[in-house]
Amino acid sequence: MKQVSLASWLKFAIATTLYLAFLYWVGSWWGLLVVPFIFDLYITRRIRWTWWKDSDSPVTRTVMSWVDAIVFAGVAMYFFNQFFFQNYVIPSSSLEKSLLTGDYLLVSKLAYGPRIPQTPLYMPLTQHTLPVLGTKSYLDWPQWDYRRVKGLGHPQLGDIVVFNYPSGDVVALQAQNQDYYRMACEIGQQILLQQGDSARLLPGQSYAEQQAIFQRIFTAGESYIKQNPQQFGEVVTRPTDRRENYVKRLVGMPGQTLQIKNGTVYLDGKAMPQPEKVQQNYEVTLNYGLDEDFLKEHDISAEDLGNTDGAGHYIIPLTTATKKALLAQKGLVKSIRPATPYGDWLYPLNMAKTWTTNDYGPLWIPKKGATLRLTLDNLPIYERCIRNYEGNTLEVRGQDILINGQKVTSYTFRLDYYWLEGDNRDNSADSRFWGFVPEDHVVGKPLFIWLSLNPDYGIFNGGIRWHRLFNWVGDLK
Repeated sequence: MKQVSLASWLKFAIATTLYLAFLYWVGSWWGLLVVPFIFDLYITRRIRWTWWKDSDSPVTRTVMSWVDAIVFAGVAMYFFNQFFFQNYVIPSSSLEKSLLTGDYLLVSKLAYGPRIPQTPLYMPLTQHTLPVLGTKSYLDWPQWDYRRVKGLGHPQLGDIVVFNYPSGDVVALQAQNQDYYRMACEIGQQILLQQGDSARLLPGQSYAEQQAIFQRIFTAGESYIKQNPQQFGEVVTRPTDRRENYVKRLVGMPGQTLQIKNGTVYLDGKAMPQPEKVQQNYEVTLNYGLDEDFLKEHDISAEDLGNTDGAGHYIIPLTTATKKALLAQKGLVKSIRPATPYGDWLYPLNMAKTWTTNDYGPLWIPKKGATLRLTLDNLPIYERCIRNYEGNTLEVRGQDILINGQKVTSYTFRLDYYWLEGDNRDNSADSRFWGFVPEDHVVGKPLFIWLSLNPDYGIFNGGIRWHRLFNWVGDLK
């Protein structure tokens, strides 16, 4: 072995120490197999890692230098995105006016602890689909069990959280922005109505009756979706960490009982303060149009004004401050009143209820290690947690509930669950529609807005929201 310089030994010591610290953090000692290669890279140098530099061909040297740089960047980006930080852009108005469509966020994986990837083989900087090609950006094998390494803290009430969309386990590829289950129910009910079958879930029906009706509705819708791939695309399933990323506010913690009364969230019977910039829908009639300066000042987007009959009648989401500003415009508002809340196909889809988005629950949020008494009345609320998220078989025979083939009267949960809602309360597809967010779906916590682009304006015409740049998301209460 050639004489090794002190600098090489120092580089080896630093690299090895950092690498071992990383292995200790993630708890994966299989990585020790890499240590001999690190030793060779700095000390023995028996492997010609940069063989192309000695090539007589300038083409080989140029091409391989680019390949080397790309591979290094790809590997570095993979680990950076997987374990430390990730970029996220707000695609919709569900969190307005706290976060706006076009806000670019730096998301910390360290805040709650990064997950060991369930699907470790994927293309960096993609979630589930390769750009241009439109194919899957990940391999289904291998699949690893959920495990989260220690982070800086845990999700707290009021946090804005990035997570994998729970209902994104099944997706119609040409309708990815729609909840597959809710879409199937809405389509199925329309089909049955056209056939003269007014199937509906109604209070007073037995559990067996409700499930039979629900299956009839859902099956009709799902069959239609699968029979029309030109409209809906292929129907695929996705593992947890390859499901679409969503961002909402955490409004209910594990073990708490949540209820919504007249738009206010109650936890364990206590009213929770509304976020400062929470919005509610109002039916508004205007005597004349809103000027551009007012729209920009109050971040009212074209999407906000999109629900109109063209005659000055709107359904507009407004914060308390924006509502006051609107009413302060002399002669502008002819009438204003709260809009009718949404009440169809709320979670759980297979249970009859009279809930709306403004008056919802009560329901208990599952907590790791807590045991719940199961009945046919509450089973629809928790069966997705038991079956889909915690991997059990579940069936009902008569009045008996069977989990993994055994008759049970209770269930002890293995995961914590959270309840998340958008601040744009009447225009947010959130837990009221698709239920609990399991802990293994939590991605991270947004830190700050590093760029904000208004999709309604050009870059040089107010398209950059300068006042939002580098605002801390933690300040958006």
